[in-house]
Amino acid sequence: MRNLVLSVIGDDRAGLVSALADAIATNGGSWDRSQLARLAGKFAGIVVVTVPGGDAERLIAAVTALDGLLEVEVHDGDAAPSPAWTSLHIELLGNDRPGIVQEISTALSTSGASIEHMTTGTREAPMAGGLLFEAQFDVRVPPGTELAAVRADLELLAAELLVDLDIDAA
Repeated sequence: MRNLVLSVIGDDRAGLVSALADAIATNGGSWDRSQLARLAGKFAGIVVVTVPGGDAERLIAAVTALDGLLEVEVHDGDAAPSPAWTSLHIELLGNDRPGIVQEISTALSTSGASIEHMTTGTREAPMAGGLLFEAQFDVRVPPGTELAAVRADLELLAAELLVDLDIDAA
């Protein structure tokens, strides 16, 4: 079996997921995992597909022929990460300002952590006005990394950024 990672984007409209799913299924593929969303009038996402090696080229041709509906790029995927890594779930909430994601992602990268899933957004602050920035990160930390040090670094950064931070080992 071959793992393929499809990155997709197109103007948002009805039937996009159906067209992609049909191209995958009718060409021997299995839709394994995905993250899809409507952002700024576009429909975008990433889909992981498994396909028997002999059907891969046919599937690639079918999904990339969806031009006009979706722009699809295909990449070979790897196996799952080692289970020896520790998982952390991080939630952040604070006043919106430029640079929050850059500073948090830099701190995580410096500790050797890898972001596996990230969701961000803004919303109106209920009492004070202005915008709140919120983010959720699922992070993998390599074996041998001192979790207390990662937590301390993130808490120090949260104090500097004036954001609330909640960190849970998964």
